[in-house]
Amino acid sequence: MQTIAVINQKGGVGKTTTAVNMGHALAMQGRRVMLVDLDPQGHLAPCLGVFRAPREGIDQVMLQGAALESVAVSTRELLQLVPAGAALGEVERLQGGAERGQLLQRALARALPDVDYLLFDCPPSAGLLVMNAVLAADHVMIPVAGDYLSLTGLANLVNTLRRIEGLRATPLRKWIFMSRYVARRRLSREVLGKIMQHFPHYLMPTAIREAAVLAECAGAGRTIFEYRGKSKSAEEFRSLADDFLQGRVMSDEQQTSHVA
Repeated sequence: MQTIAVINQKGGVGKTTTAVNMGHALAMQGRRVMLVDLDPQGHLAPCLGVFRAPREGIDQVMLQGAALESVAVSTRELLQLVPAGAALGEVERLQGGAERGQLLQRALARALPDVDYLLFDCPPSAGLLVMNAVLAADHVMIPVAGDYLSLTGLANLVNTLRRIEGLRATPLRKWIFMSRYVARRRLSREVLGKIMQHFPHYLMPTAIREAAVLAECAGAGRTIFEYRGKSKSAEEFRSLADDFLQGRVMSDEQQTSHVA
């Protein structure tokens, strides 16, 4: 099993959209996937059509010692959801030492779910929930929107991840990709160029472009593959999943092409 945390301290960059559609893309390729909502806002469930999410979810795993599979619900073939749960926000208010950041890691040590991929949808913060996700993850995927605030936040986030790695027994694989990208905007192209310059070994070839259809499918409780399976957005999320499975990052030739 591999664990993936979708993170960015900035809101509005497409973390939940990424988790939902990346997870379904992997499931459609025959992988067993479990999506875990680590954001107390609980947006992952309605994006999958679970409009009345169970009151118990990952909160019970982290606060009460429940097993992930005991609070998971099936949503699609090979795709399960662990909702946030009503008490998830209490994790951020826990008192104590470093063990507060290891609740999720310890839960997985007690009982690993029988899946191929475990995806954590993280809140837009740098708090205890994100710390738990990073310490429990093998990979972090960082969606970056095409604006300078996202770029500044990315530099801070990468530095934070490097510090957290000192608490880990194994290296953390980092992946960065452009989200809500608009190629015709000079600012978007400039942000992409800066990422190529400073983080070339983390940047995935596929960019997810800004598209109204992605907001529409979330409101309908369907993934992009169900809502508009032949759309450009669906093609991009298939490509993003392939990038991850194949371990692809931008080559020098691709970087030159994208800058142009």
